[in-house]
Amino acid sequence: VLVAEKKLSMEKHSEIEVPNLHVVKAMMSLKSRGYVKEQFAWRHYYWYLTNEGIEYLRNFLHLPPEIVPSTLKRQARPETARPRGRETQSRPQDGGDRRDYRRGPPGSDKKADSGAGATAPADIQFRGGFGGGFGRGKPAGA
Repeated sequence: VLVAEKKLSMEKHSEIEVPNLHVVKAMMSLKSRGYVKEQFAWRHYYWYLTNEGIEYLRNFLHLPPEIVPSTLKRQARPETARPRGRETQSRPQDGGDRRDYRRGPPGSDKKADSGAGATAPADIQFRGGFGGGFGRGKPAGA
């Protein structure tokens, strides 16, 4: 993986001792040949070697096949105890809290109390909207 800022006028690349313009143009050449994939985000280029790019660099630099990019090497993870989430004793296993919430208060019918067929409470009044619903004021004849 190689990262370069889009600022082509930089004298030196942040990690390599060559002008940033040379880095960007060299990577564009490798991209046109299909040796790298390019991502661009927030004024930065990100290049990733493809399998063909790895083979090309091995042949060009005369490297043995045992040399593998560090991004392809498997990291050895230490076998430690993994955290197991929440304790099982803190919540009832039968799902009682959820079931009670979905049912609502005792004696109520949640399905009948909501939806298109539900009756509105008596204290809500529906009046005409602003401008008669036309959005351009009242019609000329009204």
